Amino acid sequence: MTRAGFISFVGRPNTGKSTLTNALVGEKIAITSDRPQTTRKAIRGIRNSDDGQLIIVDTPGLHKPRTLLGQRLNDLVQAELADMDVIGFCCPANEEIGPGDKRIIEQLQSFPKSKKIAIVTKTDRVGPEKVASQLMALADLAEWEQIVPVSAKSDYQIDLLADIAVSMMPESPLLYPAETVTESSMEQRVCEEVRESALGHLQNELPHSLAVTLDEWNDDELHLSIHVERDSQKGIIIGNKGERLSEIRQRSQRNIRKLTGKPTRLKLHVRVSKDWQQDPKLLGRLGF
Repeated sequence: MTRAGFISFVGRPNTGKSTLTNALVGEKIAITSDRPQTTRKAIRGIRNSDDGQLIIVDTPGLHKPRTLLGQRLNDLVQAELADMDVIGFCCPANEEIGPGDKRIIEQLQSFPKSKKIAIVTKTDRVGPEKVASQLMALADLAEWEQIVPVSAKSDYQIDLLADIAVSMMPESPLLYPAETVTESSMEQRVCEEVRESALGHLQNELPHSLAVTLDEWNDDELHLSIHVERDSQKGIIIGNKGERLSEIRQRSQRNIRKLTGKPTRLKLHVRVSKDWQQDPKLLGRLGF
């Protein structure tokens, strides 16, 4: 009998949860960026080993919601955590533990059935003394099954983290076929690739106001819409003489070709969906 079960990583936005998920799965299933709240869906990745199977659930970062979208994302995280066998709290090695971290740690007590581990991420960015200091600080804040320092970038202790997580799972046959790496559909992954490309070109201008939908897929040609909330944001996405939109299209096209394994042409359209983050109907249409 093998072991199989669910683990989810929680933490403030931009603590390395999606990068860690990709490292454990062994391929990119979740987009990453330096922008807070990049993850907006619960993304399931699967890691198989001789000892069992981990279903890794990447969730949005917990935060104080300022929009209806933000509230729905927090509600999504709470619902997912209720079903987890293990919850991993992520805290970057290069950032001080703050009120937001402590608030999340307190919230974890609402899930008594889940085993809790603390994970110090981004250890490649600091020296060993700072890592040790962060480990001790986390040990003082709560009772953990394990505290593990990792670096997804350098692959430091990723296998160890996986082994620890598998050992905490219940005995079970595999929950997914061994060849499965994610539950996400190709349509969802394509839309996320476009959003990641857009985020990479926008710096801090309007990351939270972006959403992407797939309108049409004809053989090797895809039509996608980039949704923003105001006309001024539409101009930012398009850029001077369409240069920025062209850059987003080219980068997305390269990434989607890797994903689908065949040449793909993209047609991107920028649409204004006024205040979509606060509009229940628009949120529903955009998949939230």
